[in-house]
Amino acid sequence: MSENVVSLHKNPEPTADPDPVTTLTVVPDPAPAKPVPLWLRSGRAIRTAATHDATRTTARTVARHGLYVAGGARIVGKRAWDGRTAARYERYMRTAEAAGNFEAAAEWEERGQRFRDARHRRRMDLLHSPLDAAKGAAVTTGMGIGGLVLTGVAMAIATKDATEVVTPLMAVIKFINLMVTIVQVVWGPAVSLAPFLALLALWSVGAHQQAAPAWALPDRVRNGEGEPITPSIVVKALRDLGVPALRNAIKEMGDAGASMLSPIVIAGCGVEVDVTLPSGVSTIEVQQRRRKLAENLSRHEHEVFITIPQAARTVRLWVADSGALDEPIGPSPLVTDDTLTADYAKAKAPWGQDLRGDAASLSLYQRHLLITGLSNQGKTVALRSLALWLALDKSVQFLMGDLKGVGDWAMFDGLAQVLIQGPTDEHVIQVTEMVEGAVEEMNRRIQAPPGTVFPALIVLVDEAQVAFMCPLKDEEGRYYGGAKATSRYYMAVRKIHNQGRAVNVLMWQGTQDPTNENLPKLVREGAHTRASLALGTESQARMALGDKAVDGGAAPNLLRPGLDQGTLVVASSGIDIPKGQSSITVRTHYVDDDAAVAITDRAKALRDGVTTLTLIERGEERDPLADIAAVIADAPRLRTQDVIKRLSALDGDAYGDWSPGDLSRVLDGTGAEPYKSDGRMVVGRDQITRALAHRDESDSASGA
Repeated sequence: MSENVVSLHKNPEPTADPDPVTTLTVVPDPAPAKPVPLWLRSGRAIRTAATHDATRTTARTVARHGLYVAGGARIVGKRAWDGRTAARYERYMRTAEAAGNFEAAAEWEERGQRFRDARHRRRMDLLHSPLDAAKGAAVTTGMGIGGLVLTGVAMAIATKDATEVVTPLMAVIKFINLMVTIVQVVWGPAVSLAPFLALLALWSVGAHQQAAPAWALPDRVRNGEGEPITPSIVVKALRDLGVPALRNAIKEMGDAGASMLSPIVIAGCGVEVDVTLPSGVSTIEVQQRRRKLAENLSRHEHEVFITIPQAARTVRLWVADSGALDEPIGPSPLVTDDTLTADYAKAKAPWGQDLRGDAASLSLYQRHLLITGLSNQGKTVALRSLALWLALDKSVQFLMGDLKGVGDWAMFDGLAQVLIQGPTDEHVIQVTEMVEGAVEEMNRRIQAPPGTVFPALIVLVDEAQVAFMCPLKDEEGRYYGGAKATSRYYMAVRKIHNQGRAVNVLMWQGTQDPTNENLPKLVREGAHTRASLALGTESQARMALGDKAVDGGAAPNLLRPGLDQGTLVVASSGIDIPKGQSSITVRTHYVDDDAAVAITDRAKALRDGVTTLTLIERGEERDPLADIAAVIADAPRLRTQDVIKRLSALDGDAYGDWSPGDLSRVLDGTGAEPYKSDGRMVVGRDQITRALAHRDESDSASGA
């Protein structure tokens, strides 16, 4: 028996009796909670289990794979119907009529009629085929038995044994009996497995085509992430693009627009498809809606590229796999292959990969180069990768100016003949005089006898916008920068663009954020190879690549700054571009500073040694003997022509017009005169060193 609880409390004060009266109130225990019925608890558990995510996922998976079989059966049935009837020809004919292509419609009608005629002949042949087959079987059997008997007779005559007459016939009978036995053994399991194999085949077709309702598909597919690109998805994306003429044409097509598409093919980390637009729809209308098309295809804008192939009224779509363009590409062959060498004239530089995943290689032979883009997008690394490859051709010479001056090109010290590094106006003056020296070398080569072959001379200026924007004037009042006929840097670059290609003097420039002020029109149009990283506007893209490339689909302004570092849009005859396109997108290999140093070390090992000048002296009295000693300090002997070239690079004003006779005149009587080695005139380092030391001793003695 449960205990009661006794509670003490005061009653409210009555009006008649002011004295409060204390009373005892007995409060009973609360009633005990009733147990939950078993059926209710079971129902709650069942509901919880039924609504659990794992249960839903399992049910969706089971339903999906079952529906794949049904969808596969529907697809196979439709294909069989199309193959046995003229339905596809009717469909294509209506599509051509909707597109306004009546010539194609007539052709499809004719093909359909030929199909019906051929089908009628096949059916008529079936009426006679049993009799023809029986006759053929009788003739074949008779001839076969006769042949076996003749073979047996020949064997009997050869062995003088009459029983050999039936030996070939009995062998065939035993073989037939063996085949019957094998069929009897295999037939049962084959009949049992046939339904399962048929279901598996139907499931495979349905799974490949995602032939199930959207609610049954996996989450990533239902959310659009990684959704495979199929013809129906492409047509739906085009239909919802917001072009009324395109939408109406697709509705009128008998095949719902499928005939507009070429086969969808795998292209690297994505797929590619050509779309033939119906009459009345312009390619520019599709190009201008790139973002909406990408969203309709469940992709980001940077994952869809639209180009214009050679065929009329056609756009080519390249659609990346979701997230594939954010994955890095492999290392450069320059890094992975220590035996790799270069050939300026015949080979191509390994630069990266195109969107298809194929290797993208660039020919540098007699092509001026311009690479531009926003700051910190990988311009220097992309430009340096080409120079690193070309350095592995020991015949190539370099004149380099780095107007950033943070050491990006420091590894070319000992490889380039001139290397100027720094961002100041004084460095611009030095770079300008370097380019002008290249112009003088170009003029000397032009005046050489016809047929003379010259090694490549690469005049490379990184951050060239600094040179174009330089406000300084020289003693004659000529600007170093600018874009006028009085601009020294501008005119030197123009002269190399005009005539340098013929004698292998080439101008390479890298510049930021192109404008008419920091990249004049004639300079950018003088480059044979034009490449651009991410840019801010379409007008900048046109400055970087030209109107033709941009009108053909090139859009570096749609690349993502900071995310698409190293991705270039290239317009050049030196790279393989798909037929009908004017540009190609390349994801360049990243070669870091340590790898670049290792590559230049290999390049230096291929050469006899190069004395790199880091400053071009101007307006001072030269000591020819000391300068000769300086330029050959890294080689035991050097050809007279190479000595003159190095002296000219050291000071073009003093030595630019020198000939072998001038060199012989300076060395005459010093004991270091040029001499023959292997049939060529050379100058010896040790002889020059002794002559210079003897002269210094003589000067000291005279002074004493």
